[in-house]
Amino acid sequence: MSKDQASDIAAIVAADHHDPFSVLGAHATADGRCVLRTFLPGVDGVDVIDRAGDRLGAMRRIHDAGVYACTLDGPAPAFYRLRISRGGAVNIIDDPYRFPSTLTADDARLLAAGAHLESYRILGAHPATIDDVYGVRFAVWAPAARRVSVVGPFNDWDGRRHPMRNHPGCGVWEMFLPGLGEGALYKYEIRAADGRVLPLKSDPHALRAERPPRTASIVHRLDGFDWTDDHWMAERGAVPHHRAPISIYEVHPGSWRRAENGARALSYDELADALIPYVRDLGFTHIELMPVSEFPFDGSWGYQPISLFAPTSRFGGPDDFRRFVDRCHGAGIGVLLDWVAGHFPEDEHGLAQFDGTHLYEHADPRRGRHVDWGTLIYNYGRNEVRNYLLSNALYWLDQFHIDGLRVDAVASMLYLDYSRAEGEWVPNVHGGRENLDAVAFLKRLNELVYERHPDAMTVAEESTAWPLVSRPTSAGGLGFGFKWNMGWMHDTLRYMARDPVHRRHHHDDLTFGLLYAFQENYILPLSHDEVVHGKGSILARMRGDEWQRFANLRLYYAFMFTYPGKKLLFMGNEFAQVQEWNHDGSLDWHLADQPLHRGVQSMVRDLNGVVRAVAALHERDGDGDGFAWIDCEDAENSTLAYLRRGSDEEEMVAVLCNFTPVPRPGTRFVVPKDGVWRERINTDSRDYGGSGQGNLGGIAATAAPGRGDRFSITVTLPPLAAVVLHRAAE
Repeated sequence: MSKDQASDIAAIVAADHHDPFSVLGAHATADGRCVLRTFLPGVDGVDVIDRAGDRLGAMRRIHDAGVYACTLDGPAPAFYRLRISRGGAVNIIDDPYRFPSTLTADDARLLAAGAHLESYRILGAHPATIDDVYGVRFAVWAPAARRVSVVGPFNDWDGRRHPMRNHPGCGVWEMFLPGLGEGALYKYEIRAADGRVLPLKSDPHALRAERPPRTASIVHRLDGFDWTDDHWMAERGAVPHHRAPISIYEVHPGSWRRAENGARALSYDELADALIPYVRDLGFTHIELMPVSEFPFDGSWGYQPISLFAPTSRFGGPDDFRRFVDRCHGAGIGVLLDWVAGHFPEDEHGLAQFDGTHLYEHADPRRGRHVDWGTLIYNYGRNEVRNYLLSNALYWLDQFHIDGLRVDAVASMLYLDYSRAEGEWVPNVHGGRENLDAVAFLKRLNELVYERHPDAMTVAEESTAWPLVSRPTSAGGLGFGFKWNMGWMHDTLRYMARDPVHRRHHHDDLTFGLLYAFQENYILPLSHDEVVHGKGSILARMRGDEWQRFANLRLYYAFMFTYPGKKLLFMGNEFAQVQEWNHDGSLDWHLADQPLHRGVQSMVRDLNGVVRAVAALHERDGDGDGFAWIDCEDAENSTLAYLRRGSDEEEMVAVLCNFTPVPRPGTRFVVPKDGVWRERINTDSRDYGGSGQGNLGGIAATAAPGRGDRFSITVTLPPLAAVVLHRAAE
C-alpha cells in the first residue's frame, strides 16, 4: 500500500475524508485490473459476489478498524454485491459506493444559482430504485462542511460508515443507500471545516420528522396520495378573492378539542371528523391553521419551526395531513397555513450553524438575531436560502393543495431596526432601515405564488404603515393578496374595553379606520394574539355585568362582520370563551351549551350566513365605493350608522349600532333608497340572549322631508346592539 493510499484509508477510518467515493467502491488500476474497497467495522469477513451469488473475490482486511479490499482481474464489474459474515451469520448487501451520483448537472446548476423552485425533489431523502436496487437517495446542502455522513439505526448512528459524495460547485453532498426504505430514521453527521464534528442535524428538507422531543428525520415518499378534490381545485378561483365572502376560523390543532379527558390532542383524522362539520355549520369559508411545519417546543405554538417541509408529527403523518385538507375541500372549506419565514430557533439539531458556518442565518447578530424571541433571522440575500424558503412556500401549495399562506411577522422582516435600539442594527446600503433583501424576497414570493397558483392567496401579518403591502409588485407593492388590519383591531378593542359612559370621548376609535380602510385589501383579525399573554379572552375585554358583556360582544361582532374587510376569528371566540387561551388544554366546550354562549355562537352562524348571501357585505370590501357613512358624528350618543353596497346599486345594507346600554326608539336615519329594509340581524334578539327589542322584521323607508330624493327610516336601536337592515335589489 502506497503512502497516499495509507493516508486515504486513515482518513476514511477517521471519518475525515473529503471524497470517500474516490477510495471506497471499485476503481481501475494502472495494470487494467480493479481494486474494491469497503469499510465495514465489526464484520468477520467479506466476499465480492456477482448477481448469481458466485464469488468474484475474497476481500482481505487492510486496516484493523474494518477496511477490506481485493483486486479483481479486468475492469470493475457492472454489478456486484458484498457477502458479509458476522458472528456466524451471513448477509448480502449492495455496496452504496458502487452507485453513481444521483445529482444531475442541471439540478446542480439550478441549486447553485438558487433557482430550483422544487428543491424538495432533489434535496432531502427520497425512496428510489437504481439499477433494480431499491433504496433511498440522500442529498443535503452544506457547502462549508469537510465531511457529511448519513447516520441512523441502519448504521448504528456511526458517521464513519456512510460518508457522502461532495459536489463542490453547488455545495451539495449526496449518496444512494441501498436497502433502506420509507420510514427509516436518519440525520446528518457533519464535520465542519475546522475539524469539529457538529451535533447531529435533522434534514432541512425532511418530508417527515419524529414526534418531539425526538428529533430524527424520517424517510417519506413525496408523491402517491390519491386526491379527491379536483372539483374544488378547479373552482376555487371562480370568484376573485377580493370580491368573495371570506370568513376565516383560526385554529391551533393541538388545543381546539382534546381526547381522552384532555390527555392528548386529536389526530388529523379526528380533527377532520369534528372540526370540518363544525366549521361548515357555522358558515366559515376557510380554516387557518397555526404553523404545522415541525417544531420542537409546544410553547412556541409552531412559530419556531425546525423542519419546514414536514407537517408536525404530533397529529399524524404527511398523508394524514393531506387527507385533512382533502376532506376540507370536499366540504367546501379552504385551508390556509400560517407560514413562518421570519425566523427560526437555535436548537442544535436545526439550521443554526448548520455546516459549522452561518449558512442560513446572518453572521452579524445585529442582522441575524431576534432579541425578543431568541431566534435567528434568515439571510434573505443568499440565493440558496431564498430558494429554500420559496421552494417551501410552493411545496405547501403544490403538494398539500393549500389554498393560501398567511406570512407571519412580516414587519420584523421589513425593518432592520425592528425592536432594536440605536446602535443595535446595521443600516442598508442607502443608510435606511428597510431590509432590502427581505423586501425583494417577499415580492418574489408573492409573484411566484400568484404566477403558479393564481387561485390561491397570500396574507401579510404586517402591523406598520408600510405602503402597498397588498398591491401588485408591478405597481410598487409587496404583492400580497391581503393584509391583516391590526390598526382596526387595536382601536376597536380599546374602544370596547371602555365603560359605555366614557365612549363618547373616544368615538374616533371606531371611525378613524375608515380613513385608510381601502388603502389595502384588509382582513379584520381577532386572532390568537388577542387572547394570550395576560390579555384575557375577547369576552373578558367587554365592560359591564354579564348581560352587558355578552351584549357588547354581540354588538362588536356584528360591527366587525359588516365592516369593510374579510373576517378572521380565533377558535373559541365564536362561542365567547371565558378564559384566556391555553395551548396545553382544550377550549371550554361546555360553555357552548350555556344560553348566552350559545347565543353568541348562533349569531356568528347567522352573521356568516348573511355576509355570504348578501353581495353588498363582501363584493366591495376593498373598494371605497362600497361604503358610505349614514351618520358617523353622533359621539354624544355613541351611535354609528353606515351603508354597504355591492355591484348592484339597487341592493344595499344599512348597519345601525348603539354602543350604550340606553335603548333608542324612534331614531331616524336618512337612506338613499325607498322600499322595505328587512331586518337581517338584530344582536338584541332573544335568540342570541338579548332583550328582544327590535323592528318587527323590517322597516319601510319614507320620503325624507326637505331631502330631495332621499328617504328615511325610523328605527328602534336596542341597547348595546347592532341592527343590520337589507334592502334587496328590485
